[in-house]
Amino acid sequence: MRLLISPDNLEEALECAKAAEHLDIVDVKKPDEGSLGANYPWVIREIRKATPADKPVSATLGDVPFKPGTVAQAALGATVAGARYIKVGLWGITTPEQGIELMKGVVRAVKDEAPEALVVASGYADAHRIGSISPLAIPYIAKESGSDAAMLDTAIKDGKGLFDHLSVEACAQFVKESHEYDILSALAGSVKKKDIPHLKEIGTDIIGVRGAVCEGGDRNAGRIKKHLIAEFRQAM
Repeated sequence: MRLLISPDNLEEALECAKAAEHLDIVDVKKPDEGSLGANYPWVIREIRKATPADKPVSATLGDVPFKPGTVAQAALGATVAGARYIKVGLWGITTPEQGIELMKGVVRAVKDEAPEALVVASGYADAHRIGSISPLAIPYIAKESGSDAAMLDTAIKDGKGLFDHLSVEACAQFVKESHEYDILSALAGSVKKKDIPHLKEIGTDIIGVRGAVCEGGDRNAGRIKKHLIAEFRQAM
């Protein structure tokens, strides 16, 4: 399993750089703009420069509406800024057809600029709370759009995590379908150390974490710290 850590500024990215031996992907987001809030292009550039060259940088595009052109432009911007994992939160998507159309635009925008970059279609374990598409539809959307990975996060950050909204069996089905489609699977959503045994059993490819490696477990007020990253990796 690969460990993805999500700093929201250069200071946190430098903590990630100090802990580079314990993580695999540095993921740029802006938590005060949502679960998959998009950060500024210049922040992506700064974090890319501060991150060891052998560690890929990921960037979130936001919890997006069904506006394929807008999201494709955002995808290109993140790619030009140096991100090599491009994550899209399918917040405003209500049908597989919408998801496929939007993600196809993202895939083209990203791959025309950087063929080696990976595109990640992300849904929400608590999609029922925001009226979004079922989380179990995400692997199909990813496959049909030519994306490289399917991901789940939680839309509403209120202390409830991935397994509070989806059973271990449902998450295992998500991973199984992703692998059957020959795409990567990623699971996040207020994941804590106690969830690691389930995630290992499920066999997800990537674990996404922020709050669990922040001071006090607080993704907003707390700051990412090197020793907390090391402790999480040790638990893995």
